[in-house]
Amino acid sequence: QVQLVESGGGLVQPGGSLRLSCTASGFTLSSYAIGWFRQAPGKERGGVSCLSNSGVTTYYADSVKGRFTISRDNAKKTVYLQMNSLKPEDTAVYYCAAVRYTNINSICSIKTGSYNYWGQGTQVTVSS
Repeated sequence: QVQLVESGGGLVQPGGSLRLSCTASGFTLSSYAIGWFRQAPGKERGGVSCLSNSGVTTYYADSVKGRFTISRDNAKKTVYLQMNSLKPEDTAVYYCAAVRYTNINSICSIKTGSYNYWGQGTQVTVSS
């Protein structure tokens, strides 16, 4: 059974940091590109960052560029999203998603329709 589980969310003050984890089970993470998405109340789910299965390509939304870093540890079947200099507008439920490719490549997308496996989400609240 393919499963993604996010963790690491919580309440943090503006300017603080959090590291989100996305742990995979039921499949070999190394074949999958991973994306991080977020959804704030009343807004559509939008892409934050992605990482190709080769680990070569990363992409960040303009709103998080320079503050967030995506990385992966295939041995631990985990993808991370390090979030620094957090702002109140980063408050949202954060989701990770995965899509499998038959070959190792540099494909990475932050479009929700590009992914077919999703986690349940973890809440991030940035507030003083």
